Amino acid sequence: MEIIRGMHNLKPRHHGSVVTIGNFDGVHRGHQAVLRQVREKAVELNVQTMLICFEPQPKEYFDEFNAPARLTRFREKVELLSEHGVDLVLCLKFDERARTQPAQDFMALLFGDIKASAIFVGDDFKFGHDRSGDFQMLRDAVKKTHTEVTNLYTLTVDEERVSSTRVRECLAAGDFSVAESLLGHPYYISGKVVYGSQFGRTMGVPTANVQLHRDRAPISGSYAVEVHGLEKIYQGVANVGVRPTLDQKTLKPILEVNIFDFDRDIYGQQVRVRFLDKIRDEVKFPDIEALKVAIYNDIEKARLYFGSAA
Repeated sequence: MEIIRGMHNLKPRHHGSVVTIGNFDGVHRGHQAVLRQVREKAVELNVQTMLICFEPQPKEYFDEFNAPARLTRFREKVELLSEHGVDLVLCLKFDERARTQPAQDFMALLFGDIKASAIFVGDDFKFGHDRSGDFQMLRDAVKKTHTEVTNLYTLTVDEERVSSTRVRECLAAGDFSVAESLLGHPYYISGKVVYGSQFGRTMGVPTANVQLHRDRAPISGSYAVEVHGLEKIYQGVANVGVRPTLDQKTLKPILEVNIFDFDRDIYGQQVRVRFLDKIRDEVKFPDIEALKVAIYNDIEKARLYFGSAA
């Protein structure tokens, strides 16, 4: 896969791709259905597939602190997109210029700069200043460009719409089995292990601190988890949150993982943490001693979970 950051990096070899557009946060089963059709058309035309997305995502640009929590970091999303047949990701900066771009200019990008062979968009797709462009505008433009434009209808599971919003709701409720059925893959958070405050080590519960690179996370609390990316899969207990009991409360959420039966230096390594069962919500305890008791209870409950799942 090739990531193209900005229109100025678009090359002639990228022209003629079959294009789809959107955030594709989580790359859930609805997204995967879109990508299958994009891939089939690209094979038919013998061209590449291209996903166009914006960073930051538009909702984050308009309201950074109240925008929906991302299901996947950009890096995680790119990995999933590659698994589902995307050849090119054109990442455009969303700023004031992009916000005020006329719909006609965005169509000029699709039909002129990219020279899209075919375009697949969702049934609620809007684009351009004040979301003035829609599917019908694209279809009208096809009469001049002869580019095929396809309206993709929403996938449903158990008669409910598959959406990133619904996945977030399942994750917040700790319903990982339903979330996985919607995603089409396990829910995980990946990142680099970095140095933390060493607070867990002082209580005899060392943790691996994983960078989240996000202002909000779709989950919060303590969980039974698996840790992938080391020499084997390890079990453990993880906490995602802002550590409200500690004096050094963080503004951004952090992921701390106590890996069971493990005592190695893994700073700088990339790991993938798969969430399996929610133990409790994040709580502000009255003191450190109460927090310590809760952490040991979390560990016991996680071990019981893995024992019953064996």
